[in-house]
Amino acid sequence: MSFNIALSGVNAAQKDLDVTANNIANVNTIGFKESRAEFADVYANSIFANAKTQTGSGVQTAAVSQQFHQGALQFTNNSLDMAINGSGFFVMSNEIGSLDRTFTRAGAFRLNDEGYVTNSQGNFLQTYKANADGTPAGLGLNSTQALKIPDKAGEPKMTGEVRTGLNLPAKANVITGAFDAADSSTYTSSTSMTIYDSLGETHTLTQYFVKVGPNPDATPAVTENKWEMRVHVDGTDVLATSPQELEFNTSGELTPATITALANLETKELNFTNGSQTDQKIKIKIDSATLNAGAFEVTSNSQDGNTVGRLTKVDVGPDGLVRATYSNGSTENLGIVAMARFPNDQGLTQIGDTQWRESLLSGEAVTGQPNTGIFGKVSVASLEQSNTNLTTELVDLITAQRNFQANSRALEVNSTLQQTILQIR
Repeated sequence: MSFNIALSGVNAAQKDLDVTANNIANVNTIGFKESRAEFADVYANSIFANAKTQTGSGVQTAAVSQQFHQGALQFTNNSLDMAINGSGFFVMSNEIGSLDRTFTRAGAFRLNDEGYVTNSQGNFLQTYKANADGTPAGLGLNSTQALKIPDKAGEPKMTGEVRTGLNLPAKANVITGAFDAADSSTYTSSTSMTIYDSLGETHTLTQYFVKVGPNPDATPAVTENKWEMRVHVDGTDVLATSPQELEFNTSGELTPATITALANLETKELNFTNGSQTDQKIKIKIDSATLNAGAFEVTSNSQDGNTVGRLTKVDVGPDGLVRATYSNGSTENLGIVAMARFPNDQGLTQIGDTQWRESLLSGEAVTGQPNTGIFGKVSVASLEQSNTNLTTELVDLITAQRNFQANSRALEVNSTLQQTILQIR
């Protein structure tokens, strides 16, 4: 019996050495979680045995449990490197479209040849679909999708509407001469913006504003606060109603008649000769127009067209929102990094490559958005280092070695005793 007890001790010491050696071997493994060997004594008894004189039957390995406490963060120069500062796991999939999910704390990500974000094993980082305001469209585990970063933004879109907000200076002088776009003395103020045709080529749209009243010297006399607006594209007057009259009341606000006239203001067909769509028209919207003693000011200026944009930057926020910026000035929410946690992290099944799978012992995955509730935030350009404490492991290594030596000595003593008994005559 004592021989078996000592043998169980040797096996337990060997298991402790194995676990410690594995921790030391992975001290530089990104996202690694150290393990701890846990042991329990072996005791056998029956209802007819005397419990006061029973001895134990040795030791057994109860569990090798992983410790999921936070590892230190290491900062990098790769904007796709991510670390979770807090609880949770990144969600991964080994194939696009597969519902088989694995979980990891290792956030060393890169782009593959198709633009997908993957880890070193080629597994795909999963994200939730993002709404335009940056909120997740859904938080279900099966609704996640592989994160892809396209290198260009959409197809060319011709401008169909321009919107302008402005203030016109009440103190400006009245213009009495004929309008000439090449002569700045024939108009009061102007503002320009870039517009696009159906091929994505750029053109310049310029709005000119001319003060014509009050002007008692005009024939007939102009006593109201009146202005004229002209719209040119590439130097050509294109406004269907040209010039468009803008009339303000004594409070510096557009009159109801002017507001009605501006509601349907549109250019003529632009008839570009570069092979783009010739019947392109542009609606001219004045979001706000005021008249006061201040200087000429453009408070807003926008249009809805664009050309093809090339990727210039990718940002990942603490809340996991992945946003791409393109050379045409557009931005796109590509997704929100999916995160999962479990009722019992130590119940997860290890599958290697610093990844785990859900099991009966771990409980079902609970998904959520980073930096909300108890989920940790995403630290960009960072990696979570192994949580192994090398000093502690070296001390444990010495302790396991001593245990192994002690149990080996017990085996040796048992062998000597058996040999002595066999030599009795």
